[in-house]
Amino acid sequence: MSKNPLSLIMKTNKFNGTNYNDWLRNLRIVLDFENQGYVLDKLLLVTLLEGSSPEEHLTFEKWHEKNCKVRSIILASITNEIQKQYDRLEDVPSIMLWMKDVYVVPDRHI
Repeated sequence: MSKNPLSLIMKTNKFNGTNYNDWLRNLRIVLDFENQGYVLDKLLLVTLLEGSSPEEHLTFEKWHEKNCKVRSIILASITNEIQKQYDRLEDVPSIMLWMKDVYVVPDRHI
């Protein structure tokens, strides 16, 4: 994320428990810039099935690498107190699902 000129957005707009919608919008901006936004929503298997193709292995490894990076960005962009609630979850979609259940605020459109 250090090469991303947008990374300052996540440093200055940490998630604090009350700004979920703004934080998520900023997170998507940063991750989309890095072509990693898909990791927020796309869940892959924890392990590969026996007989998986080389292409499946590559996809699996690439997703896990991106998952690790995105997970780190997420944990670094939330307060320490909230971090402790999610630091044991390994995959980004699980973190996002739990956070959504706890913190989402419906958008108000007039």
